[in-house]
Amino acid sequence: MADKIQTSRTILLVDDEPNITSALKRTLRRDGYNILTANSGEEGLNLLAVHEVGVIISDQRMPHMTGVEFLRKVKALYPKTFRMVLSGYTELESVTSAINEGAIYKFLTKPWDDDQLRENTREAFQRYEMEQDNFRLTKELQSANDKLSRLNLNLEQQVADKTREIVHNINLLEISQEILESLPIAILGIDEQEMIAASNKQADVLVLGKTGGCLLGTMASDYLPDILLQMLQKNIPADKLEFDGYLVRFTDDMFIRVWISPMGEASRSKGKIVVIIPVKEA
Repeated sequence: MADKIQTSRTILLVDDEPNITSALKRTLRRDGYNILTANSGEEGLNLLAVHEVGVIISDQRMPHMTGVEFLRKVKALYPKTFRMVLSGYTELESVTSAINEGAIYKFLTKPWDDDQLRENTREAFQRYEMEQDNFRLTKELQSANDKLSRLNLNLEQQVADKTREIVHNINLLEISQEILESLPIAILGIDEQEMIAASNKQADVLVLGKTGGCLLGTMASDYLPDILLQMLQKNIPADKLEFDGYLVRFTDDMFIRVWISPMGEASRSKGKIVVIIPVKEA
């Protein structure tokens, strides 16, 4: 089915007598409504199928389909419309049940008072537009809530992913630290200010002796022998380092083989990695 034609404040007038619909139209058109007319309930339903109508005024006494029967069908198909029946007092009993069940918003008597008809119609449109606004705002609020829920779910997922990443990195760090501590060689990490930023147990024992202690956080110049400090200051490029490392005297009775490599290839650090292996003889 094609989309309905939407016009601001559209009213449908239904009466089997054309002179009645014409009179109603003359009364209401001064208020700027878009006015549709039908001469039967069937014709009214056909118009409702293609037009967005806010208010309906229908005569009660019509052949084939009474006003109440028509408006009951309208309520089932278009429950948001405001439906009014136009009838005489003698027919009030026949429309009472329809009023009670909500099929009819208001009962208008024949003959009608023009001002009262216009006021009732204006009030019906105000209520119709208020309900439309409430419906629109409810949809917008639901849409905003749905969007917020999706954002919250996405944020929760991001937090969960980040937490898993942190835990994974911590586990890798712990494993890396355990591997570093288990190596039978001494390893030092020295930053740009020549502070010892990392050291394993072998390095601590080699430099500080078996009495224990930790080099972490100390200055290289306070503990490392001059020969090592000189090598650090030379800033030898990695591609110039000998494959077997440099063999230097560490103490009177010990030689060490040393590898010095700049950091920064796999991290943001700009210091140096020092690998030391004690050897018994030169």
